[in-house]
Amino acid sequence: MSVHEHPIEDRTTPAQLAADFLATLAIFAGLAALVYYPGRLGTGAVFVALLAVVIGDTRRRLVPVALAVTTACWFLGMALAVVLDRPIF
Repeated sequence: MSVHEHPIEDRTTPAQLAADFLATLAIFAGLAALVYYPGRLGTGAVFVALLAVVIGDTRRRLVPVALAVTTACWFLGMALAVVLDRPIF
C-alpha cells in the first residue's frame, strides 16, 4: 500500500458528488426563494434537497444542511410574502 492511497471507505462516489451538487443547487434556489416567488422556488428547492438526501449519504455535511436551509428559506419566504403582501406563486 502506498502512502497516497486512501481506504475505500473514504473515497467519494459519483452518487455522493451528484448529491453534493444537488444540495448546492437547492441551497441557492432556497435563498432565491426569499426574494422571488417562495411557492415555486422554495417548494422546488425542498424537493431537490430531498432528492439529494435520497441519492447521497446523510453522514456527509452538505446534504442535511441543504435540507435544513431550504426548509427554513421556504418558511421564511412564505412568511415574508404574507407580511409584505407579495405574490407567493
